[in-house]
Amino acid sequence: MELLIKAGQGEKNYWRDLWRYRELFYFLAWRDILVRYKQTVIGVAWALIRPLLTTIVFTVVFSKIAKLPAPDGVPYALFVMAAMLPWQFFSTSMSEASNSLIGNSNLISKIYFPRLVVPAGAVITSFVDFLITLGLVGLMMAWYGFLPDLRLLALPLFVLLAFGASLGTGLWLCALNVEYRDFRYIVPFVVQFGLYVSPVGFASTTVPEKWGMLYSLNPMVGVIDGFRWCLLRGESPLSIYALGQSFLVTLLLCASGIWYFRKMERTFADVI
Repeated sequence: MELLIKAGQGEKNYWRDLWRYRELFYFLAWRDILVRYKQTVIGVAWALIRPLLTTIVFTVVFSKIAKLPAPDGVPYALFVMAAMLPWQFFSTSMSEASNSLIGNSNLISKIYFPRLVVPAGAVITSFVDFLITLGLVGLMMAWYGFLPDLRLLALPLFVLLAFGASLGTGLWLCALNVEYRDFRYIVPFVVQFGLYVSPVGFASTTVPEKWGMLYSLNPMVGVIDGFRWCLLRGESPLSIYALGQSFLVTLLLCASGIWYFRKMERTFADVI
């Protein structure tokens, strides 16, 4: 076999190379999972403790102290947990993807492969935590005797929307983090700020109508409302307008994130 290297072929065959290097997705994701839980005392239970503790705090603060209402017949803890499921996936994916290129600097500076594999692998790794948390949500629903209906069949669509929002945001942040290392300090603040402007501890119906358009620009609004609508038998309303806004913003994030990442990709090995 002969290997021919021609100028410009890397750009032409980039998307084909993503498929050729598909095993690298599995390798990077599996390696990150092993590193994350290696030498930990309680292992994967960390993926359950974080959302559970946050749910308890939000339930006490927003339900008991602030007296914010939940839909009729829906336990407030379950109402919050249904939102923590996609939010934790999004926040973890964004944080992991933003540092993924820096964490794999030795690999990037030595060999060729489509760099898009790295942040995408970080999102896939975070999806493992999502599946673990989904099991916890299932146990809570069984505990409260709140079983879902046929709306649950629409859940994969909102999972894809959450995946797109995570990947689009992660591509922007990981490319910017290579060029400007200040972003490693900005990302935790963005995650913390986003938690309070997303409908995790409260319902979207409590937001004043005059702020509705600005509020719906947050792509996680439609995702979280969609998860609640699917898991809580439609007791939590789903705004078609907010869902449409989330879809358009997510599409814009993915398209612009891929464009900016590809634009800066050729400089990663030199700058990193």
